[in-house]
Amino acid sequence: MTVTTPASRTVALGSQGVTPQDVIAVARHNATVIIAEEALAAVASVRAHIDGLAASDTPAYGISTGFGALANRHIPNDMRTQLQKSLIRSHAAGMGPAVEREVVRGIMFLRAKTLASGRTGVRPVVLQTMVDVLNAGITPVVREFGSLGCSGDLAPLSHCALVLMGEGEAEGPDGVRYGGRGQEPVAALLAAHGITPVVLAEKEGLALVNGTEGMLGMLLMAIADISKLLTTADITAALSVEALLGTDQVFRPELHGALRPHPGQAASADNIFRVLANSPIVASHRVGDSRVQDAYSLRCAPQVAGAVRDTVTHAELVASRELAAAIDNPVVLPDGQVSSNGNFHGAPVAYVLDYLAIAVADLGSMAERRTDRMLDPARSHGLPAFLAADPGVDSGLMIAQYTQAGLVSDSKRLAVPASVDSIPSSAMQEDHVSMGWHAARKLRKAVENLRRILAIELVTAARALDIRTQLSGGELTPGPAGVAVVDVLRAVVDGPGADRFLAPELEAADALVGSGDVVLAAESAVGPLA
Repeated sequence: MTVTTPASRTVALGSQGVTPQDVIAVARHNATVIIAEEALAAVASVRAHIDGLAASDTPAYGISTGFGALANRHIPNDMRTQLQKSLIRSHAAGMGPAVEREVVRGIMFLRAKTLASGRTGVRPVVLQTMVDVLNAGITPVVREFGSLGCSGDLAPLSHCALVLMGEGEAEGPDGVRYGGRGQEPVAALLAAHGITPVVLAEKEGLALVNGTEGMLGMLLMAIADISKLLTTADITAALSVEALLGTDQVFRPELHGALRPHPGQAASADNIFRVLANSPIVASHRVGDSRVQDAYSLRCAPQVAGAVRDTVTHAELVASRELAAAIDNPVVLPDGQVSSNGNFHGAPVAYVLDYLAIAVADLGSMAERRTDRMLDPARSHGLPAFLAADPGVDSGLMIAQYTQAGLVSDSKRLAVPASVDSIPSSAMQEDHVSMGWHAARKLRKAVENLRRILAIELVTAARALDIRTQLSGGELTPGPAGVAVVDVLRAVVDGPGADRFLAPELEAADALVGSGDVVLAAESAVGPLA
């Protein structure tokens, strides 16, 4: 795979800070990173304070001492370069499969943002080298396990820092791996892109690894992904309500907003109400329907989806605060004082990562309950068992629901908080850790699960709606939004019929949900949705 950098997007590191959109642009879309001149000047100015401390007889943590539980040892001048090298080499101790390229790019960009703040004390060459590696499309190999989310994401950041030194493992922009056994060294990859490895000076090793960039980057990407899926979840819920002959009246605006002022609930209810607008199926049973109320998975869809929306809003607030932070230990204050602190503790980020995993699991659980109702002839109000063409001979979507149930079960397991599971480390010096990296890793999996769960609900609801139309001789059709969504699905997934190989169709539906085309189809009929 050859990675190209779009010339249309450039992200600057400077006094204005960066946005979540900047992080996504660099991590996922290879945007070019530049460093503002004032940022380079600030970095150089602050470095002068570190050089002064390095020349002093007074011990300074991370500059002339060891680290962690070894902080009481004074390191002589002639050993300090080795101290920084040893720090990075020893801390690059991750294991397991390599994490995704976008995660690594997010880590590096966010750490470059912190270095550019002028609060870490590195030389400009360190910041410039990190940006050069990013722009070259070089990706350090970061392993799944190694971070406890306290003292920063130490192992993941160390694997990145090791590449700046011309060591460790990395992939080039063409996907070729360097640094492993039998492979060319990383220094050769840097040289091929005109990058000179950095020889770290005092404080610089510590400055490269002592932050929450791993968990923060994954939080920002998860927020972006969940936000897109929330609108899809409202659409698939509406189609399920339609397919199950549910009422649209519980989604009326007067029942939300002022009556129960949760903004997420009002937004989801409005989405569902509009997707159901002008539906012949909904209109067909407004009079004479003996049911008093729909099941909770239909009637309470906006209450649950809305709560997820509000959870995302809270996570955005926490992420924005962390994005504005300059985390290092010790940190260089504006007056030049170098001070130890505990800002590297990832608790604020870890908590919302776990909170989002709970919300995502519950949203998927409700979607699965709607799917199950559409497949059960005792509850589907006239639909054939499992939406099969010939129930008994055909199994229809029976096992698709099994797959969906498995995804839901996995998400419930992933909803167990990581942030409550502190494990002491560094000879009890670091006796409480956040586990934010692990919270982030499991949230990424939970978001993938939700996308697939919604894809299966979409396939099920579309088939149920097509069957409703067929059974009515073409008279009962979905509303305009439902028609548009089913049409876009039918371009990649066939309609009702005899049993066939389902896995490719479910994968196609998953890709469709991920692309955002489901939302665009609905919006083509009813206008922008929240």
